[in-house]
Amino acid sequence: MQIEPFLTEQFFTKYEFSAPHLLASSDCETISISELLQLAGSSLEEFGSLTLGYTESQGNPRLRSQISQMYSSIAEEEIVVLTSPVEGIFLAMQTVLEPDHEVIALRPAYDALSNVARHLCRQVVPWHMIPSDGHWALDFAQLESLINDQTQMIVVNFPHNPTGYVPSREEFKRLIQLAEENDIWLFCDEIYRGLEFEERIPSAADLYEKAIVLSGLSKTHGLPGLRAGWLVIRDPALRESLINWKHYTTICPAAPTEYLASQAISVQEQLADRSKQIIRRNLTLCHDFIESFSDRFIWRQPIAGSVAFVELKLELFGFETATDFCHHLAREHGIVLLPGACLGYDDHFVRFGLGRLGFGDALQAFSQVLKTTT
Repeated sequence: MQIEPFLTEQFFTKYEFSAPHLLASSDCETISISELLQLAGSSLEEFGSLTLGYTESQGNPRLRSQISQMYSSIAEEEIVVLTSPVEGIFLAMQTVLEPDHEVIALRPAYDALSNVARHLCRQVVPWHMIPSDGHWALDFAQLESLINDQTQMIVVNFPHNPTGYVPSREEFKRLIQLAEENDIWLFCDEIYRGLEFEERIPSAADLYEKAIVLSGLSKTHGLPGLRAGWLVIRDPALRESLINWKHYTTICPAAPTEYLASQAISVQEQLADRSKQIIRRNLTLCHDFIESFSDRFIWRQPIAGSVAFVELKLELFGFETATDFCHHLAREHGIVLLPGACLGYDDHFVRFGLGRLGFGDALQAFSQVLKTTT
């Protein structure tokens, strides 16, 4: 049985490693292994002494203990260490969903958050973010209307990729309450948590026993090549079933990844602060860029995370869809923007990535293209 094309990854496969100007990357600027170990007070010699045997399927107890301390009320045994963050999406949905179930998934969003569920169950119903004047919003009346007796799971990600939206504490409590009242699993992708510009919202894992939380070190901490991630699962029976599925996929995490993840978590605040400094600088550059071409873009300011979702006035670009424009921009000018259609949304939007040091140069290249085209 075939699964839908993974449009985001297919798009990046075409251009990410050949185009000189990346404007759509969702991760933050990375560092070398040597830099990470030095920051954490470790060494390449210590790393080199690591043996490459099997590891524990649920994850190294010391690492799980470190991860549990990132939450208010989560114990070490409630953590499942992954071989890759995206593995957590597959494992959680494979464990929970049956063919007669329905899932409500926030849109736009990373493809896997909808496509894996759609592969497994009867229907995935989109809960659409609302583009308002200058900002994004959640429509809770819409969400309530979508819940029915077959709804097994609500899928969200906060801080939100790609809009940079974060719900208020009141909104987040309302979401938890709706899930609890209807006895629905809440899958919350929190991989951008820690990149809030203002107050950090609580983790869903600390608020709701039927929350399944995904997180990792790829975005906030700028370590996507490490492939370090984890799930927080408070329900013991679900956790046991999920680990059984893990035995059929990756069996156990990679020992080098676990070691480096442990070092990274020991300096997580320094890594997150570095990322936020880069994002703030790039956000200013992006805002000024949009202002200088205000006739071509509609800007809704992100309030967290490393991405922004920008609407194009396509009639001024000479293209019918953002997808066509993005392919043209990458092929002809070496500039990569991600079309919103890859994220399950209107094909008038593109995603900007704000976490890389090269953002300013890439934005300048984009500016030159716009100045020389009608």
